[in-house]
Amino acid sequence: MLRYICEQHFSGQGRDVKEYNIAVEALGRPPDFDQSRDSIVRVEAHRLRKRLQEYYCGEGAHHPFRIVVPSGTYIPQFVRQPDAAQSPDAAEEAVAIPEAVFPGDFANSLGTEAAPPAVEPPASETPGSRRRRAYGLAVLALAIATASLLWFLSARRQSAMVAPAVTKAPVPALLPQDQVRILAGSSAGQLVDHYGNTWSGDRYYDGGVVRSVPRRHIAGTLDPHIFYHWRQGSFSYHIPLKKGAYELRLYFAEMVYGEDNVAGGGEVTRMFRVLANNTTLLQYFDVISDALGSNTADIKVFRDIQPADDGMLHLQFVPTVNNVPFVNGIEVVPSRPGAIRPIRILARDAALTDGLNRLWSADRYFRLGTLVQRHDPVAGAEDEDLYQNERFGHFSYVIPVALGGRYDVTLRFCENWIGPDRPGGGGAGNRVFDISFNGRMLLANFDIFKQVGSLHALDKTFKGLEPNAQGKLIFDFTPVRGYALVNAIEVLDEAWK
Repeated sequence: MLRYICEQHFSGQGRDVKEYNIAVEALGRPPDFDQSRDSIVRVEAHRLRKRLQEYYCGEGAHHPFRIVVPSGTYIPQFVRQPDAAQSPDAAEEAVAIPEAVFPGDFANSLGTEAAPPAVEPPASETPGSRRRRAYGLAVLALAIATASLLWFLSARRQSAMVAPAVTKAPVPALLPQDQVRILAGSSAGQLVDHYGNTWSGDRYYDGGVVRSVPRRHIAGTLDPHIFYHWRQGSFSYHIPLKKGAYELRLYFAEMVYGEDNVAGGGEVTRMFRVLANNTTLLQYFDVISDALGSNTADIKVFRDIQPADDGMLHLQFVPTVNNVPFVNGIEVVPSRPGAIRPIRILARDAALTDGLNRLWSADRYFRLGTLVQRHDPVAGAEDEDLYQNERFGHFSYVIPVALGGRYDVTLRFCENWIGPDRPGGGGAGNRVFDISFNGRMLLANFDIFKQVGSLHALDKTFKGLEPNAQGKLIFDFTPVRGYALVNAIEVLDEAWK
């Protein structure tokens, strides 16, 4: 709770700290928190005031400032200790440290063992400069005192409350990297996602504040933990990269606005800009509109991303009027100039490297449908492993790609269920379905058995497909009779060849 109210104060949002915000954003209560029935914030505020008094009567007695949370409010005040005034130019006993004086430095000090550098006094000072220097030293002393206090309270913590991660930026590694995956707003050391990729906690940022929500369902992803934390505000990332061409993926899920979220609203409620090395990537970006809903994973893909002359990729998240930018995750991986990397999806729950040494990821980007694994041998296949798993039902795939490209897509099929000698029996006409792409028909009344029988590979390739305006390749599999199915999907950027 102390971390939260101090962070809010120094980020310029202290006056907006209310009981509801503390309960949901700091103490892990759900968005439907009812303060008339749940007194958690008032109880924790009482405990916090007691701990503060205990601290300043003991280990914190020598600190020049006390942090006070007056009864009836949750806005922190910073009061000079009586023995701290050492000159006639010192401030009054009650010191109003303004909001947004040094949000980044304050946040970084919360978990930094080393004290801020000493401030060397100039050779000659005027009374005004002495006052300014005294004020600056007071601010530094406050940061040190707060870091010590938080350490003390952490060591004495008696209850396991859920609190947002402290906005602390690890010192960036100066060595350029081949690939980067960042969980924005997360204090995690490392996290391995469903597809075996390793993500780091938040790093390389400048500005902004951290927000998080309790665990909840996020549509369109098997890795919801990527979206439980985010960085928001006016902020930037400066990511060291080796020279070369990269593919950039930005991860978003709107968890504040929209249906079933605490702030309500919907499309146009939040829009913002994103730039890379001062070039606009997203203009008036609306996550709810792009993802077709709130609490839904949305990935934006960009090709030909390169570090600037200083060896850094500079990403800027810029507010529009009355709107606050945010991002949940940042992924930067090597690619070829003018192209994004191949996307190979296998309808199974584990990755596979085929006989040509191509990596197929576990199933992803799907909506609805059911996975099933088969074990029968498949004729006419270079690698039968690609045809022994399937997604079936009434389902779709929403595959994010870079705008401005053309893509060759191969859909792989095998009829493992229908046939005279198969468990489902029957034959031609027992499984018939349509496949559409971005709203137009690709295959109508498609019948795998009618074309090749059962247990035989069948590939359908479509060249030069262009994404929709949101950068998505959307494939809808709609049953006509029985269930639709697909075994694997391969997407190749034409510029990759």
